[in-house]
Formats: sequence, C-alpha cells, structure tokens
Amino acid sequence: MSKTVRVRFAPSPTGALHIGGAHTALFNWLWARHMGGKFILRIEDTDQVRSTKEYEDTIMAGMKWMNLDWDEGPDIGGDFGPYRQTERLHLYRKYADELLERGLAYKDGEAVIFKVPLGEDIGFEDVVYGSIDVVSDSLKDGRTGQMKDIVLIKSDGMPTYNYAVVVDDHTMGITHVIRGEDHISNTPKQVLLYKALGWELPTFAHLPMILGKDKKKLSKRHGATSVYEYRDMGYMPDSVFNFLALLGWAPSGDREIFDRDLAIDEFDLKDVNRKPSVFDMDKLNYVNQGHLHALPTAKKIEMLAPFWEEAGIDLSSIDESYMEKAFDLMGGRGRTVKDLAEFTDYFLDFAPVTKRYDGEVSDETRKTLQDFFSDMMKLDTWTASAMEAFARDWTKEKGVKLKDVAMPMRFAITGHKVSPGIFELAEFMGKEEIKRRLSHYGFL
Repeated sequence: MSKTVRVRFAPSPTGALHIGGAHTALFNWLWARHMGGKFILRIEDTDQVRSTKEYEDTIMAGMKWMNLDWDEGPDIGGDFGPYRQTERLHLYRKYADELLERGLAYKDGEAVIFKVPLGEDIGFEDVVYGSIDVVSDSLKDGRTGQMKDIVLIKSDGMPTYNYAVVVDDHTMGITHVIRGEDHISNTPKQVLLYKALGWELPTFAHLPMILGKDKKKLSKRHGATSVYEYRDMGYMPDSVFNFLALLGWAPSGDREIFDRDLAIDEFDLKDVNRKPSVFDMDKLNYVNQGHLHALPTAKKIEMLAPFWEEAGIDLSSIDESYMEKAFDLMGGRGRTVKDLAEFTDYFLDFAPVTKRYDGEVSDETRKTLQDFFSDMMKLDTWTASAMEAFARDWTKEKGVKLKDVAMPMRFAITGHKVSPGIFELAEFMGKEEIKRRLSHYGFL
C-alpha cells in the first residue's frame, strides 16, 4: 500500500471505556501496528450535556491500561489536530458554508441541512461485509414519501455525528474507518456527503456485534462492561487484549492464548469474521488463567501484592523462591489475579485463614480429629506419601471416611474448600506450621 495507513478510535466522553469501545479501539490499533501506520485518538465531545473531561481522562486511562498507545491525540497533539470535536467547529462551518454556496445545502433558521438528491448511488465496499448496495432514494421517509434531508449543523451550532465524522476523517487523512457494525446504517449518508464534497472514500470495515451467551446484545447482565471493572476483578491487560482480539478474529493454528506481537504480525482486516461474537466469561477466565500462570514468579508477586496487602498481609519479608514453589504446588489454579491472591494468601499468613474458617465442628467430630491429628504428629517421616498412607490406614481401622479428616484439615490450613493436595501442602508448609494451625482450632 503506497500511503500510510491511518486509523482512528473516536469515543464520546460520556462514560468509561466499555468493552465494545475497547474492542473497536483494539482492532484499529492492531491494523495500524500490523501495517506500520498511525493510530489516532479523537474525542467526539459535541454532546455538551453528557460529555465531561473526567470521562475523557477515564477513557484514556482505560486504553493505557490495555496498552493501546496512540500516535496522535488530544493529549500529545499531532499534525492533524485539534483532536477534540469542540475545537474543530470552524472546520464544520467551513465545509457547511461551501455546500450552502454550491446550493447543495440550505438553512432552516440557524441549522444547515444537506438536500439529499434522488437516484444517487451511495453504496460502498466493506472489507468485512462485502458490497453494500444503497441508493439515495432509500432515505425517503416511509410514512410521507419525502426525502429525509441530512442535518449538518444543528441550530445550537454543533455538527451532527454523520457530518462531523466525515469532515474529521477526511481532514485527518483517515484511510480506514474501522468501527462497530451498528454504524453500517450510517455509512450511506456519510458516503453521500463524501461525494458531495468531492472527497475520496476511506476503506470501511465494520466489526461484528458482540453478544452475551444468551445471544442478546452485550449488557451489564452478562458481566462487567467497563475495562476498569475487569482490572479490579483481577484480570490482566494482556488477557483482556487477547480475549477481545478473539471476538471476530483468530490467529492461525486455532491458537487461543497468544501475545501482542503474534496478534500484530498475523492480524488482517480481511480475516475478520462477520458473524456476531459471543462474550463468554468462561473463555475470558481460561485466557486469563493461561496468561497468569505463564508469568515469572516475580511478576506474579508484583501483581498479587495489592490483593494480599488488602487482606492485611505483611509482604516486607516475602521469599520469592518459597513463593515459586508455592505457585508450582498450586498447579495452575486461580483464574484471575484476585482468585490466585486468595488461593495463596495462606502460604504467607494464617490470619486470612481464620477470617474464612471458624473451626466449628460437632463434639464427636472434634474428638475424632484430635485423635487423628495427634497420631499423625507422631509420624517420623513428614512426607505427603507417608501422611496419605497413614491417613488411609487410620481411617480404615477406625471406620471413618478419609474425607471426614482431610476436609477439616484443608479448612484449618487454608480456609478453602479447594487447594492443592492437602498432604502435599502439609509437607511443603512443614510440621510445626501445620501443628500451629491445627492447635489454633483445638484439633490437637
């Protein structure tokens, strides 16, 4: 391709960066990076009632969290600014005046309205959806039969979406307009304005809709919708990136867990699937788990630290080699950072265990446990295999089910129903620490 690829993500600062917006931003970013082009951030803030600087900052922070860096934007500038629509009003007025002078638009009070001509071909080629054939006659009002002319400038002086986006994309040199498929219906009107202004059309690529597992449009009921909510739930940016990339695209070889470099290398707009994508939390958990457990120990500790500290754990003397063995023992458990922090806090401190488990058992069970653990503590060999063999023999002899001693032991040591093998855990943590925890609950 002879000219530099230029794409843009153009959010309205009326809320946080939601999953649909992040998905659009990611596909634009991937295409720019794959093609060695430019990724532009433009803020569409003409909704003066709902747009705020705080939301703009939140959107940028969400993109930075996902490591979707931009080459031009309101915060860093560029040769095609300004990058906020409210700072580009002179441009919208300029081209509206040109259309007025040429008799292609008319005034209605303070508003400027484009007169839609009959019989105009306003179809377009879409990289994802193929050829979309439309003629301007389709813009007639079905009830009155009158042409629905296009408002360019509203009476308050603000441009409409369909007009501003055309002016912005042309004057910013945007080569590819990559956005959600809900914009397909807007595109013919925009094509009409491109033609009226004598401008070359960009390449259009509309991305598939994202649905919940119930095949309905994604909403809060399907899970969190803001990228920040996923951050706070313990998902990692690389995992969210990977998961969102899979909504409508996939790398070669049916790989589901991959890094950014592979995505950049293989991504191609022509490979985007037009079928609606399903937002599946189970898939996100699977992807996040894969990324999380591939991290080196030091990085895992760094990411888990805020959650451990929130649980009141003192991390001043944390031993990396000890935690490396603990993570190995975990064997891939823990789907999110938050999960893994809770599933491993008992390796570092006994306090979180006592907050989760109160040691409440019947008097009969307590007597059985006291007898069992007292005998277990007499073992000369403190290994998982020795403890398990002892437990099987002891429970068989006493007519007790193995789970009736193993489960209370697991609770007393970890505070969880699920953990690595309890005897492997006891060996790893050492006889004295296990004795201390069992004694706390009166099981010894």
